[in-house]
Amino acid sequence: MHMFSPRRPLRPRRALAAACFALLTAGCAHTPTQESGLDRTQFARIDAAIEQAIAERRMPGAVFHLERDGVVHARAYGRLGYEPDMAPVTLGTVFDAASLSKVLATAPAILLLREDGKLDLEAKLVDYFPECKGGGKDAITIRQLLTHTSGLAAGLPGKPAWQGDATAHAMACAQTVTHTPGTYFRYSDINYILLGQLVRKLSGMELDVFAQERLFGPLGMAHTGYLPLRRMAASGIAPTHKAGADGTALHGDVGTGALLQGVVHDPTVRRIGGVAGAAGVFGTVDDLARYARMLLQGGELDGVRVLAPESVRLLTTVQSPPGIAALRGLGMDIDSPFAQRPRGTLFPIGSFGHTGFTGCVLWIDPGSRSFYVFLSNRVYPDDKANVLPLYTEIATLAARAAGLGSAP
Repeated sequence: MHMFSPRRPLRPRRALAAACFALLTAGCAHTPTQESGLDRTQFARIDAAIEQAIAERRMPGAVFHLERDGVVHARAYGRLGYEPDMAPVTLGTVFDAASLSKVLATAPAILLLREDGKLDLEAKLVDYFPECKGGGKDAITIRQLLTHTSGLAAGLPGKPAWQGDATAHAMACAQTVTHTPGTYFRYSDINYILLGQLVRKLSGMELDVFAQERLFGPLGMAHTGYLPLRRMAASGIAPTHKAGADGTALHGDVGTGALLQGVVHDPTVRRIGGVAGAAGVFGTVDDLARYARMLLQGGELDGVRVLAPESVRLLTTVQSPPGIAALRGLGMDIDSPFAQRPRGTLFPIGSFGHTGFTGCVLWIDPGSRSFYVFLSNRVYPDDKANVLPLYTEIATLAARAAGLGSAP
């Protein structure tokens, strides 16, 4: 739970975010300290920061992609694990994207259903799931689920042991809100579990199938999707948690000695079956760069329109209810407490992105038309490593490379 006060007046922050979207759709940018491309003098600093984190065993390996105006700095670092026989990470290594799934699959899927005329953002959750009535949930709207202002708890309990999507749905529908919907920000996986289930109900397709057919396939994200072991060998996927590495089994639902490699790290999504709105997507840095490029181009990439410009606007600009200090789009984080580290000290309010628990960041700045993607398996082998300070460092260096601020 995060209690905080706004650091700036709310209205100017919303106005700045809207102005940045106007720049994005107009195809122009603010004036950076250089005309185009990237400041290559920052590349060595970015590499050094990531390599130092690996040397300090904050993660065994990672990939990084920085791009502006077609100029790219991309590198792979370290190994899949700390053991000497582990393979090196490559730019083709597939990572568990964790909560990046919310903005790569679930939120855009909901917005596509809105484009299809099958969903109203202002409709109530119980309009679609009447079984969720009661407990203060009758007032929750789809918009509030997307902006984490539903008043629902952060996550489903793990005990007593349970399995299956139907059980997860029943547990979510049994929740009682802790705050009046629309009045309080709490980042909640339950919100996105329900949204993922809504995609299935309204489209008639499982979330993984919908995401593949409407998002990943058209975008050419050939190595991204749910349940990666159905289409690739485990050897090409970065492992996450090793059962027993911290003296315990994996949250009681995977046996001691098991290695999660191609199996989703998030324990709730594992119990559901690997496909859920909160987590479960695996992907490569090149694929996520294609997604970012599509957003910077207003929903289109390589002549293929994936999202309408209005859907991109809703996804990436402030849509939080009035009075909520944590500014979020219908998916993307803009200025919540979780945005401060991946935004760094130089990317402005109006840039947007998301993080994933496994050690992943996608951050996009429409003003400078730049973005960076960072994927790691910092949770290997025991969930104990912390890369949050690294987020701030590489974000600030990425922003300098994109012409924001002066080089040291």
